[in-house]
Amino acid sequence: MPRQPVAVCLRLRLLKIDGYSLTKGIPTCSSLKSSQFTVGGYRWRIDYYPNGYCADSADYISLFLLLDESATKNVKVQAKWRFQISYTGQVDKPPSLATAKVYTFGEGSWSWGYDKFIKREEFEKSDNLRDDSFTIRCDIVVVRQIRAEETTEILPAETFVSVPPSDMNQQFGDLLETEKGADVVFEVGGETFAAHRCMLEARSPLFRAELYSLMKESDTAGVVRIEDMEAQVFKLLLCFVYTDSLPEMENGDEDVMCQHLLVAADRYNLERLKLICEEKLCRYISVDAVSNILALADQYHCDGLKKACFNFLGSPVNLSAVIASDGLKHLSRSFPSLMEELVAMLAPLLSHALVI
Repeated sequence: MPRQPVAVCLRLRLLKIDGYSLTKGIPTCSSLKSSQFTVGGYRWRIDYYPNGYCADSADYISLFLLLDESATKNVKVQAKWRFQISYTGQVDKPPSLATAKVYTFGEGSWSWGYDKFIKREEFEKSDNLRDDSFTIRCDIVVVRQIRAEETTEILPAETFVSVPPSDMNQQFGDLLETEKGADVVFEVGGETFAAHRCMLEARSPLFRAELYSLMKESDTAGVVRIEDMEAQVFKLLLCFVYTDSLPEMENGDEDVMCQHLLVAADRYNLERLKLICEEKLCRYISVDAVSNILALADQYHCDGLKKACFNFLGSPVNLSAVIASDGLKHLSRSFPSLMEELVAMLAPLLSHALVI
């Protein structure tokens, strides 16, 4: 679409000429300049040529609007204006600039105007000249060019509305930390933990069943005792139940803690927690740990972790190192079926390692 002019500043400027008869002696092509005035952030002057701008207009009064910024480089200003002459500067009908032509100043020309604005003979007979004086009125507007474009593009909603990430896990974590509204207490490994029954029941149906069963066997103080679990493991379990995530664990204890936590996750059917533990344990598979981790994976049906152990043992170097450390003896005694599966899958590599 074409660019449309938009007014940024409109100003009325008056230039009063006293002693008109004296100006008639000024040579053609010579002007009287108004004092400097500012419109739209630019400096302007009005040029009044009492005997014409050039020889061709010697019988006329010439009026020009001058952009007084010639010392400034790369100036380009667009403006439109109207000149009127009256005795006081007040006019019966103010000019409209809506349809006026837009002129560019500073691009090849610093002034624009009318070399034959009014014939001197006609002006001197008019009522606009009184007591040898008159007023030149200049209505000027500086414009900026904008471009209006039609578009069918629909901006995405996030351009206008920013939705923050959910902090529900943080809120539930604070609920566990502050123990506000807690209605059940667990005793694990000599430590007590306050929790909210509704949260536990919603997260784990098996937790709900065990909770009711243990509540029947609890003492009069209403404390539920959980055996065969360390306090730190139960604390991590509760943290996951409330926040669906695990806090950072110390690197030296993470592998052992994940093994215990995997067992707890299996016990309460927290499948996501169980997978998190599997994923972490895959990083701790080593010559010394692979036998225990493989046994754990087989016992609690962790297929991904089990495949990771088999992949580790698929390396002849790793397999030879595990055999040399007697790492497979425990599997042979306690998990014969697992050992048979392992031997069937790795028979070629195992025979090669034994020969070596």
